[in-house]
Amino acid sequence: MIKGVNHRVIEVMESDCEYFERVLFFVKPEYSALSEGTLRDRARAVAKNSSAPPPSKVLQARLATVGALLASAGLGAAIAAVLGLALR
Repeated sequence: MIKGVNHRVIEVMESDCEYFERVLFFVKPEYSALSEGTLRDRARAVAKNSSAPPPSKVLQARLATVGALLASAGLGAAIAAVLGLALR
């Protein structure tokens, strides 16, 4: 909840991020005397430099598990092929 009504807010609608349609920046009181153009340019720069949220740890763990299983299956298939050729 925002208390008080004496805040300057800059709204950026071009966030270049698929997750967010707009970004709100609350200007610190000591910078509220800057021109709106300066504040808006800085807000746009920050919004454009921000990236999508990083993948969750759960997703990373699942991908690592799938990779390990695929590597194990490939190694097992290679060993079986070598043994099959050696036993002929």
